[in-house]
Amino acid sequence: MYAERASLLDGAVVWHNEPGPGPAVPVLPDGCMDLLWTGGRLLVAGPDTHAQPSEGTRAAYTGVRFPPGAAPAFFGVPAHELRDLRVDLADVWPARRVRALADRVTDAPDRAAALEAVALRHAVDTPPPDPLLRAVAQGLDAGGTVAATAAAVGLGARQLHRRSLDAFGYGPKTLSRVLRLQRALALVRDGVPYAEAAVAAGCSDQAHLAREMRDLAGLTLGRYAELTAASRFANSDTPAPSGSRTTA
Repeated sequence: MYAERASLLDGAVVWHNEPGPGPAVPVLPDGCMDLLWTGGRLLVAGPDTHAQPSEGTRAAYTGVRFPPGAAPAFFGVPAHELRDLRVDLADVWPARRVRALADRVTDAPDRAAALEAVALRHAVDTPPPDPLLRAVAQGLDAGGTVAATAAAVGLGARQLHRRSLDAFGYGPKTLSRVLRLQRALALVRDGVPYAEAAVAAGCSDQAHLAREMRDLAGLTLGRYAELTAASRFANSDTPAPSGSRTTA
């Protein structure tokens, strides 16, 4: 069963996932990075360019999901170095410190609150996300083109691409595609027909959305609908997770 809430950390989401009886839904690219706790370990989930398989994820996970572009300053690592990876936090931060933090979260009665507290304390000592890159993410998520977004923030194409690799893990064109797919799937989950969701999200038509789904998620639209519906049914009223990073 999956639940999430807004974090006290600006723009972040705190979530928890307990494996249920239904099928696991693959983790789709969302432009985000996560701080994860599972099985007494702390992990970093990097930005994805493809769906992460759901096999082997039948364990409890708690996470803090950072909005696009916010996590590299927090972790102290350019996003592209963690692209499509799940790594131990001890590979990024001092191992002794990570062990103490992991034990603190493991022993806490409310692990989600404890993990959020870890993130809040660390965020105090790290620089804030670059507001220019936040504007890039917001512009692309609003459906703006890469060219229009670059012009709006005053960057040339090469500068935008280089800074996007550090902030998002990939170039602005890939981020635009990922965010567009997420917009479309959010509409589909709300019951909007595929063709209408595709156009509203910025695709040319349903066939375009289907191609993006295959390229970025490795699924057909029909198969994704089957998995999410089965997950909802098996877990009663709990919505299936769309962005939780549960693959270690």
